[in-house]
Amino acid sequence: MSVSTWNPHGDSEFLRDRLDRLFREVAGPGSAEAALQTGPWTPAVDILEDSETFVLRVDVPGLDQQEIDLRVLDGTLTLRGQRGLSADSRPGTLLRSERPRGAFVRSFALPASVDPTTIRATQRNGVLDVVLSKKKESKTKAIRIEVT
Repeated sequence: MSVSTWNPHGDSEFLRDRLDRLFREVAGPGSAEAALQTGPWTPAVDILEDSETFVLRVDVPGLDQQEIDLRVLDGTLTLRGQRGLSADSRPGTLLRSERPRGAFVRSFALPASVDPTTIRATQRNGVLDVVLSKKKESKTKAIRIEVT
């Protein structure tokens, strides 16, 4: 018997691809790209964990620190931002645009093990790292129990 890895997003990715293909066939060439240009966007997020912290790594290329709003309220971390046209875009010269723009909001429920007073964020090369420190008592520690 063979073992395969289950991808929890596999079905949604398959469905999205099928819908994109159907949309292109029905609406004609170029319509799917036009919908992407005007629709909202959602930055990709990776969540990492070690014994001391959780780290949210968010792709926000083209955004300055002033365009990012990061807040904690009632145990929820909310990230807001907006990406507009780049400063180098001039009217009449844009032939194709595939980079999404507009406002976005991402919210994450904080686990009880996170100390919200120690959250810090840094941005470098279009990636925002949000570091969530764990409370002292919630850090995992192995305790050896002697069996008698």
